[in-house]
Amino acid sequence: MKLAIIGTGYVGLPTGVGFAELGNDVVCVDKIANKIERLNSGELTLFEDGLEDLFRKNVQSGKIRFTLDMQSAVRGADVVMLAVGTPPHPITKEADLQYIYAAAKELAQYLDGYTVVATKSTVPVGTGDEIEKIIREVNHDADFDVVSIPEFLREGFAIHDFFNPDRIVIGTNSERAKEVMLKLYAPFVDKFPLLIVKRRSSETIKYASNAFLAMKIHYINEMADFCEKSGADVLEVAKGMGMDTRIGKKFLNPGPGYGGSCFPKDTNAMAQMGRKYGSPLSLIETTIAKNDERKAKMGQRVIETIKSHPEGKIAVLGLAFKGGTDDCRESPAIDIIKEMVKYSHNVCVFDPKAMENARLILGDSVKYATSIEDACGNADVMVILTEWEDFKHIDLIKIKQKMNRAKIVDLRNMLDADTAVKAGFEYRGVGTNRQ
Repeated sequence: MKLAIIGTGYVGLPTGVGFAELGNDVVCVDKIANKIERLNSGELTLFEDGLEDLFRKNVQSGKIRFTLDMQSAVRGADVVMLAVGTPPHPITKEADLQYIYAAAKELAQYLDGYTVVATKSTVPVGTGDEIEKIIREVNHDADFDVVSIPEFLREGFAIHDFFNPDRIVIGTNSERAKEVMLKLYAPFVDKFPLLIVKRRSSETIKYASNAFLAMKIHYINEMADFCEKSGADVLEVAKGMGMDTRIGKKFLNPGPGYGGSCFPKDTNAMAQMGRKYGSPLSLIETTIAKNDERKAKMGQRVIETIKSHPEGKIAVLGLAFKGGTDDCRESPAIDIIKEMVKYSHNVCVFDPKAMENARLILGDSVKYATSIEDACGNADVMVILTEWEDFKHIDLIKIKQKMNRAKIVDLRNMLDADTAVKAGFEYRGVGTNRQ
């Protein structure tokens, strides 16, 4: 099948490469000339574990190409996927749909023959109706249907998740569109759960899922605070909770709060939709407010460790919102660092992949290290903010020799507390009392 994918970000690019690998002819469209030039030359424009080899393979074979020309991409396409950003509005926090509506208006001119326009972007309920209206106004003769196919790709695991989905959701009110989408997803049909629902239900599923997971993170973070006060160990509590199949063990890792390109955006959008439809979502509203408070609180936790030596160096390990990606959008690490620099002018940061993206946000407010050892040299406290696997295997004896003071604030519980204490560190994790 011929696919046109509009948008080459963290959703569009892995999706395009995945469908190319399955034998489809894929054309990805973007408006940034330098980005398209780099992609066509075989250079990745984002980091995603496992993406590079498949990307280069399919670029070389010609199964995927990249263009600025919407017309050449859309003409003759069986499916056009909208994978553009829907960032939060800076004031209302609702999903900003200007980019997806602009893309719909542009692609409408070039539809020829029956085409399924599939919304891959995360969009509020009713967006598909508006896209239909826009296309019809631009091209009265267009033969098309609009479907919703929400993405469930976890950053850092996008390629794995593309080929091993928990579920595939297709939202459509058209039997004709349903058949096209079943053909596209034929390699998955007998292997993974596939759910066909009304379009408005599909548009809700992604938001409802992410909001629930955000609430689960908020819950275990509150439980971590309780454990610190009561003398319980949240890691043991979470393990016991996770053994209950009704609860499950995922998203029970206490930490500095949720972040990234999805959870903050989607929880705010879901809360806004609740208000719009006169059905307030109080649990989600509370989760949003408390998550913001938590990041500030974790920043203060770090500051407390150096109050006796305010000029001391803070070594920060981790900038991306989670391991496996270079994405710093809404990263708790970035927000916590911003709290630190209000107090300290001696913050040095390191991340295996996200240094360039973080520099665009933090600028000259921090120093940038070239390695874990470089960051921790002469440091008074080491702070772990992102769950990179490399951080789990730090040689604590070696690092301690490089530091001025042996203090660790581990906001991801990456290190074994007993090992850190035996190595001579004053260790503070999240939801534990071992120091």
